[in-house]
This record gives sequence, structure tokens and C-alpha cells, in this order.
Amino acid sequence: MDLHFTHEDRQFREQARSWLADNKPKERRPHDGAAMRAFDVGWQRRQYDAGWAGVSWPREHRGLGLSLTRQLIWHEEYARAEAPDNHLCFVGLNHAGPTVILRGTEEQRAFHLPRILSGESVWCQGFSEPNAGSDLASLRTKARIEGDHLVVNGSKIWTSHGHLSDWQELLVRTDPEAPKHKGISWVICDMKSPGITLRPIEIMTSPNQVHFVQCFYDDVRIPLTNVVGDINDGWSVAMSTLGFERGTAQVRDQLRYAYLVERMIAEAQQRLGADCPLSRDEMGARLAQLRADMAAARAMTYMVVSRAEAGKTGAESLMRAMVGETQQRARRLALDILGSRALENPEDDDWVYYYLRSFSITIAAGTSQIQRNIIGERVLGLPR
Repeated sequence: MDLHFTHEDRQFREQARSWLADNKPKERRPHDGAAMRAFDVGWQRRQYDAGWAGVSWPREHRGLGLSLTRQLIWHEEYARAEAPDNHLCFVGLNHAGPTVILRGTEEQRAFHLPRILSGESVWCQGFSEPNAGSDLASLRTKARIEGDHLVVNGSKIWTSHGHLSDWQELLVRTDPEAPKHKGISWVICDMKSPGITLRPIEIMTSPNQVHFVQCFYDDVRIPLTNVVGDINDGWSVAMSTLGFERGTAQVRDQLRYAYLVERMIAEAQQRLGADCPLSRDEMGARLAQLRADMAAARAMTYMVVSRAEAGKTGAESLMRAMVGETQQRARRLALDILGSRALENPEDDDWVYYYLRSFSITIAAGTSQIQRNIIGERVLGLPR
């Protein structure tokens, strides 16, 4: 690993730290519905107006065009400030936007990129299906060409915030006779198109919250001009998308947990007494191990950034697999620190909410098992 911070990097850190301290929202982020959308797009707009949006986007597309080292600094300071994640903007900023930048047409870039960066449009992902999750290439949602349109039929599942989204990155099978990794197309779908039906999926965080929906497509017409890349070349486009998702897009969340552990230590001391010998009991041992794991995760983050700066890739899955499981253990320990208070599941207690959400960490964006397969094949060079 070869990662050094220059004097200019340190100046940039101070600028980012100062702006975040003065501008991060003071109110608590809602967890669902129109209020959550208003919060997230409002926070994204504030960053955009101040020139802090799109740290990884090229300058020609109104981003900051920062180096990976500067992106790392921004994410570190964002986590340190405990600034809220604008989750509804995540897919647009970290999946769809970079994919359109890399593989889209000039018309697609001109229309969609400014709207994504400013928070004007919210995107969701239409990849997984009831029988095509980890084996994404088995997808069956079909699209036939009629004139200058694709006509889509099928369904997608586990679509986060689909009911609050304007656009969707959608994978469809345009050649049913081709091998399963061929004959797929990556298209931009207007979520207000006739023929789309959304059904909410209840999750355990709250029976009143809608996070996931299942999307049904009944003769949904999508202009051929919305295809990103070429017809039947969607698998390679999708690999670009997933590369963004598993790479720098996850850095901020990983760094956030290092600060969470320190809060957990302070909370444990407050609940158990400032003189409690944390280092001599089970709780203290678990906290110490978690702090060490977070230090290891931070070192791994630095390693991935350093490798990427040198043009080397392939370690992103290693980082995701390790950090995802560590995050789950952190959330479980946070609940143990809360003790019986956690059973009340108060709506204003994010520790309980995020504990329940943590079960998805080792499933979303590729299960831990899939990440280990990638590590074995692409990092260690093991046979399939």
C-alpha cells in the first residue's frame, strides 16, 4: 500500500470538515415515505448548490472530479461529521449516473446527469427477480422490439424505494435464444410508464414502512433511445454498474462504523458507569475486538484506494465481505449495550432500526458467499 496525504490534501480535509460542520442537517432523517424523499433530495440539493456534489464524477459532467485519495478524505469527513446518508440518491449517484457517464449517449448524459446530481430525480434498481438474485444472469423479464420501442413484460423484486423513484436502471432479456450472459440489455425505465404496478414488501423494521417493492411490467413501452450501451450487451454494462456499487460507493458506510464503535464505547460507559472495568468483562472484550476490526477495515479501505490509484482492481469484494459481517456484529453489540430498552423499539432510536436493517448487509449487492467466490476466482486465482 502506498497512500500519502499531501499538504493540499490536508487543506482539502479542513475545507470539507468545516463545510460539513456548518451545513449538515440538524434534524433527524425520516425512515420512509414522502418525508424521507424530501429530506434526501433537499440534502443532495444543498451539497449540489455548494459545489460538494459528485465527488467522484468528472468535471465535464458537473462533478468535482476528485482523485480517489480526495474522495476517501471526503467520505472520512462525512462519516466523522455523522452527516446523514441520502439513501434515495444512492442508486442515481453511485450506480446509474456513473454507468451513464461510462456507457451512455450524449443525449442520455445531457438529460439525466444534471438531474441526478442536483437531487431532482431519484433512481431505483431493477436487477433482481424472484428466481434471479445471486444468479443475476438467469433473469427472465423480457423485452421485444416493436418499432422504435422495447415492450417489457415480467417482474423485478427487492426494488428499494421503487415507489419513491422517478427512473429505474432495468435489466431485460432482449434475446431469449442467446446464452444466459448474452441477450440482455440495460435500459432506462420511466417509473411513471403505463403498465408498471408496484406492490410493497413488508420488512421487519416496521410494518408501517415501505422499503422494498416488487415491480410488475405489463407491456411497458420504453424508447430504444433509453438503451444504455448496445442491445444485447447489457451484461457488460451491468458489470460496470456492480463494480461502482462494490467499490468506492461503499467507502463512506464502512468508515462510519469506526465512529459508531466509539459512540458504543461511550454509551456502554454511561449505562454501566464511568468506572466500569470494560476491559475486564465480556462487553469490554467485544468492544475491544470490534475496535480492532474497524481499524483493520479502515486499513483495508486504504489498501483498496491505494491499489485503485495504481490501476489495480479486484479487492473490492474482499473489503465488502469482511466489512459487511463486521457491521452486523457491531449492530448486534449496540443492541446488547441498550439492553432491555431495545425491546421497546422506540421510533426515535436509530440503533434499534439499524440493527434490524443489518440483516440485509450480507445479502444486498451480492451475498457474502458470492463475494467469497469473487475473491477466490479474481483475487486468489482459484479454479471456479
